[in-house]
Amino acid sequence: MQGKIGLEEHFSGEDTLMDSHGFVGDETWRELRANLLDVGDRRLFQMDRYGLERMIVSLNAPAVQKIHDTKKAAEVARRANDMLAEHIKKRPDRFSGFAALAMQDPEGAARELERCIKELGFVGALVNGYSQIGSPDNCVYLDLKQYWDFWGVVEKLDVPFYLHPRGPSQTKAYEGHPWLLGPAYGFAAETGLHALRLLGSGLFDKYPKLTLILGHMGENLPFTLYRTDQRIAWSPMGYPAKKKISEYFQTNVVITTAGNFRTQSLVDAMLEMGSDRILFSTDYPFEAVQEAAEWFDHCSISEPDRRKIGRTNALKLFKLKG
Repeated sequence: MQGKIGLEEHFSGEDTLMDSHGFVGDETWRELRANLLDVGDRRLFQMDRYGLERMIVSLNAPAVQKIHDTKKAAEVARRANDMLAEHIKKRPDRFSGFAALAMQDPEGAARELERCIKELGFVGALVNGYSQIGSPDNCVYLDLKQYWDFWGVVEKLDVPFYLHPRGPSQTKAYEGHPWLLGPAYGFAAETGLHALRLLGSGLFDKYPKLTLILGHMGENLPFTLYRTDQRIAWSPMGYPAKKKISEYFQTNVVITTAGNFRTQSLVDAMLEMGSDRILFSTDYPFEAVQEAAEWFDHCSISEPDRRKIGRTNALKLFKLKG
């Protein structure tokens, strides 16, 4: 399929580059480093070869979110956004941008998002989960009331918010099993928990036009919606939101195929959410464009659904020209 659009595709500058070193062994670091620093020929070669018309590019993880000095976090976010804007200026026909935001300061993050959307022409924000504020141990989640005015700005700007993974904030249960901490399990477990906190907080009742993006086929949540809804309804512990979690997945959540290239999982997500709320992505350069594209181009779904997931859903969500 030609004309695909990917929206979990990362870059880095020197400020946050080494945050990605721990994800891979030394043997592959040289290539990964080069791919993260490039928003140009290396990336365009892969896009042209495998049918991607556009990448919506975002900063690597955990990056800004792990900088517990609030002022420094804001400075790093602004530099990253300015750097990405300069890359996009060279090929605006092929690249768009997600804003990096220092959520350590909600008011400052709102101003930076406004700048990125209105002045730099970005199409949304991508934030790497919880932020560490003041100290590494103070992990703060985005459903807390101190962030609700920020979410109001997101809704007013009418742009999507991508909740991207990072490692678990509590690691006691992972001790002795470091292989669980990263993308094999910990990333999805942490991000799924954060998303449920947001969806169940009542936030989307106050701001019903918000759109939350979850990668990796929805961080496993689409496959458990029935049980989540059922057990919430059964529990005497209270639930602040007005709707079921599954209902917010029908109105406020979209998911991507980033890093989860399996037809059975895609079909299940389509049955739960419909093909209008799923978008193609790679998770480049941590995943290979070739693997993502060749799987998607040949997976056993209808051609109208392939077209929507691969292209037209993104055009609509990000208000891009077709």
